[in-house]
Order: sequence, then C-alpha cells, then structure tokens
Amino acid sequence: MTGMTGPVPYYGGRFTPAQAYAASHPAAPPGPAAPPPRKDPSAALDELLESGVITEDEYDQLRVRLDP
Repeated sequence: MTGMTGPVPYYGGRFTPAQAYAASHPAAPPGPAAPPPRKDPSAALDELLESGVITEDEYDQLRVRLDP
C-alpha cells in the first residue's frame, strides 16, 4: 500500500472532493467592521482631568465648548 497518507485518501495530486467543493463555493467576504461605541465627551473630559492629562483651566475651556 504505497502512497497511503494515513487516514486521508490520496488522490494522485488531484483535489479531494472536499477541496473541489470549497474551490467552487467560495466563502462570502466579511462585511465591514462595526465602529467602536463612542464615549460621552463629558465623561472623556472627566477621565482626562482625573488622569492629569489636562489642567483645570483646559478642562473648563473644553467643558464650555461642549455645553450648548
């Protein structure tokens, strides 16, 4: 039994039936990825202030721009 490849049948270099089916029925391309959820701008400002990225003055200036 030369040419045996274990439990997989050998087809002499040809496609197996499963490979032929997969080649003739390609998978649909994935759709566009969903955008990440947006944070509340005021919550983002609070986080920046608490972490020390912006100062109190910068926080006040940006907060005024957010309020209608």
